[in-house]
Amino acid sequence: MTIEMIKVIDEKRNEIGIASRNEVHKKGYWHETFHCWVISKKENGYNLHLQVRSETKKDFPSLLDITAAGHLLAHETVQDGVREVQEELGLDVAFNDLILLGIIPDRLHIADFLDNEWCHVFLYESMRPIEGYSLQREEVAGIVAVDLSAFLKLCEGEERTILGEGFLMNQDNEQIPFKRMISKADFVPHEEAYFKNVASSIHKYIGQWQ
Repeated sequence: MTIEMIKVIDEKRNEIGIASRNEVHKKGYWHETFHCWVISKKENGYNLHLQVRSETKKDFPSLLDITAAGHLLAHETVQDGVREVQEELGLDVAFNDLILLGIIPDRLHIADFLDNEWCHVFLYESMRPIEGYSLQREEVAGIVAVDLSAFLKLCEGEERTILGEGFLMNQDNEQIPFKRMISKADFVPHEEAYFKNVASSIHKYIGQWQ
């Protein structure tokens, strides 16, 4: 099994070394990740597409998460991170198609799992319906779409639940319809400040388009 080596940085984003992914999460070293949030236009606004993590994942199986995301390996640049969109969702996306929302810190500490990330966060508007995604099953179990404005209200605490609609993949790689109310408990527990920052940044950029 290949050991993933990751660039270690400090809280000011200065490079200070290289460590394995396991060591990074065990000792809480700061490191860089690539996050891409995918949206699509609809008649009365925008939908935000959420990834359902695979049920076989070691960390946070079956929870809702960023549309596509991953660690930047020691030899990779931020531009290389676009591979996550291609691998996990089957979307042929060029780095220049992405909109930078910012470099946002995210701290996720649970027991002996200490994840301190500087996240390079991007936005992508997809013209493809979610049913047309080709998912990497060892990573992704399904895709759920939520109304973007409703997601912002969920992040701000103005709503406790919002409607999610999409699909889950079964063992035969068939899409099984998904439709139910979802809450913050259904998401990977990223920092509340991270969610709020992302949601408000997306709204800001959409406002510039209109």
